[in-house]
Amino acid sequence: MPESHPNRKIWINGELVAWRDATVHLLSHSLQRGSLVFDYMSVHRTPRGVAVFRMPEHVARLFESCELVGLPLEYCAEEVSAAIRETVLANPGARSVKVSAYLPSIEVDVVPQDDRVSLAVAAYDAQTDIIDHNRGSFPRRATVRLWIEKTFRNRREDVVPAHAKVAANYVSPMTAKWKARRAGYDEVLLIDEDGFVAEGPTTNIFIVDANGSIRTPPEEHVLLGVTRSSVLEMAKRDGFDVREEKIHPEELFEASEVFLTGTTAGVWPVESIDDRKVGASAPGPVARQLQAHFKKIVAGEDDDYLDWLTVVEPSSDRQGNSQTTSEA
Repeated sequence: MPESHPNRKIWINGELVAWRDATVHLLSHSLQRGSLVFDYMSVHRTPRGVAVFRMPEHVARLFESCELVGLPLEYCAEEVSAAIRETVLANPGARSVKVSAYLPSIEVDVVPQDDRVSLAVAAYDAQTDIIDHNRGSFPRRATVRLWIEKTFRNRREDVVPAHAKVAANYVSPMTAKWKARRAGYDEVLLIDEDGFVAEGPTTNIFIVDANGSIRTPPEEHVLLGVTRSSVLEMAKRDGFDVREEKIHPEELFEASEVFLTGTTAGVWPVESIDDRKVGASAPGPVARQLQAHFKKIVAGEDDDYLDWLTVVEPSSDRQGNSQTTSEA
């Protein structure tokens, strides 16, 4: 197995350390108790330079997650944003950024005795730096074979809020998705405690009615996906009728289109649900249009959405004393 990317650096509490040295103790609180809070964002090569998609929104969500879980993060939003910029610049070719707030201390109780929170920022290419170094295959398909989970329910508000991106929130979805993958499906769809459609483990879901209206579950029982909110705004500005309302699982089989959204997925059309074909084809016309527009936006090719991209490294075409990464 080839060694992980030898040149990657990870920012930890103000210091860039080598990828292989970015470690915590096996008995650390966040590893043993699942208390790590994180956020994940994408990096793009644009005409204006290397840029992070909707960085302020992701940073704001990180702080919201820390507040919901109770992690006393001592950094401010400006400091986190500066750390992201520094890390992306230190890792040419990065396509993704993951920010983690965690308790590195070794603890004996579920409540940490040492509540100092560390902050780490990693910028990398998921394919070349991670996927290529792991055993087993990593499925990638242009359209989704979706399975509705029948046993596990989505995260409950009275346990850990669904809005919190905390490691512990992903154990039940992992179990459900692992089971679905072994059965030949690409993704699993979770149902909330009231029996309505919620979300995928790392994706939000949209359906298109026969009349062309776009619907997605309301915010109560789902993660507030940054791509979700971006697609909602983009679709409204594109003239679609967009509604946030509860969706019964049976309505999925009556929809003309179904698609998922997420930082990695972008706009991801669903071809079948529980082995039943969705609509006439996948992608359908609505998903195809939104998918194309979203790709244009993240590439920095739509002037109306340039404020969604935080330029980290200006293009040398615009500033002669700057350099861009070879790929991002």
